[in-house]
Amino acid sequence: MLDRRNLLLAGAAFSALAAVLRAHTALADAKPATFEVTKPEAEWAKHLTPQQFQVLRKHGTERAFTSPLDKEYRPGTYACAGCDLPLFSSATKFDSKTGWPSFTAPLANAVGTAIDRSFFMTRTEVHCRRCGGHLGHVFNDGPPPTGLRYCMNGVALKFTPQRAPS
Repeated sequence: MLDRRNLLLAGAAFSALAAVLRAHTALADAKPATFEVTKPEAEWAKHLTPQQFQVLRKHGTERAFTSPLDKEYRPGTYACAGCDLPLFSSATKFDSKTGWPSFTAPLANAVGTAIDRSFFMTRTEVHCRRCGGHLGHVFNDGPPPTGLRYCMNGVALKFTPQRAPS
């Protein structure tokens, strides 16, 4: 029987399905870029953990507050977990209180960006310029000096602490 409750439930289910299809289409319609490091999907899956593969290759997002790198504040460098390209310096890291490692700026020639129109939003996606791995997004609500917040998935990064001077 089609009553008000069932009509609302059907509408909600249709809206959720439309959102999923729109997100998939937005990613599928993106122009494939050429990157220095390329591998077949099966090889990426062997090289990465399942969570890294989901984030870096499938544009996933890790749960907020789950990455130990969110609270990592030693001097060092954050590199791509897919290809080891250095991406961020700890000198630009700050606590955004979002649950993801955040930076005010990447290293020179380290990242690329693309428009992400998934989930009925328009955001700027950040990826590794060498392998194309999805890292996170950049927002205009960061602190000085750039006013930017590079909100990265910790699972997409590898941290290497700076060596103590000998």
